[in-house]
Amino acid sequence: MEKKQTGQSKVIKWTVLESADDVARGVVDRISEAAAVAIQERGCFSIVLAGGTTPAMAYRMLAGTQQDWSAWRVFLGDERCLPVDHPERNSTLIRQALLDCVSIPQDHVYMIPAELGAEQAAGDYAAIVESHLPFDMVLLGMGEDGHTASLFPGHRHDAGQLVHAVHHAPKPPADRVSLSARALGRCRNLVYIVTGSAKQWAIRQWRQGELLPVNSIRPMAAAEVLLDAAASGDPGPA
Repeated sequence: MEKKQTGQSKVIKWTVLESADDVARGVVDRISEAAAVAIQERGCFSIVLAGGTTPAMAYRMLAGTQQDWSAWRVFLGDERCLPVDHPERNSTLIRQALLDCVSIPQDHVYMIPAELGAEQAAGDYAAIVESHLPFDMVLLGMGEDGHTASLFPGHRHDAGQLVHAVHHAPKPPADRVSLSARALGRCRNLVYIVTGSAKQWAIRQWRQGELLPVNSIRPMAAAEVLLDAAASGDPGPA
């Protein structure tokens, strides 16, 4: 089922799929299509990856596909200020699910150096991000409170920044680094990945036009939300 809504500066396409597995497969399809177009038109493909269970499922599926990996450039939407190999870092998940399984050159992978502390890491990563904008694709998840990346409700940041140092996150660890709404919106393809019944409240708020971090992104082109029936509250066919 597909619906469209003008909740942001561009049209949002809402695609409801039956299960989280179906959402993950849909993500892989959209990544593959965007990569093929970008490499044909510009010679490389830049993608911002998200953490989370369903994105990780998609990355494992993606690792089994045929891609021109040498042309990929990989970035992260956010990172937790933890030691480099900590199991709760997004970089650890992404390496295990995708990067260790494919042949993307190491110098094409731009991890957030969050182990340096939020302030220094944000400054260092902003210089990298600025030199690679616009991204070809950005993947984003959404939390039960409507947060995305490490942009949380009630937090205020300098709108001119490309990368934020995040403190006092409502879930541990308190210190994080996140691409800003400004940076995340500088993309040719924006895909939100939302699964699970716990997300229904935030989805309702979003679709009703309530201000949440997840709908603060202003993409260059239309965005798509891929969600399962549980997240949408759609019981599916009888």
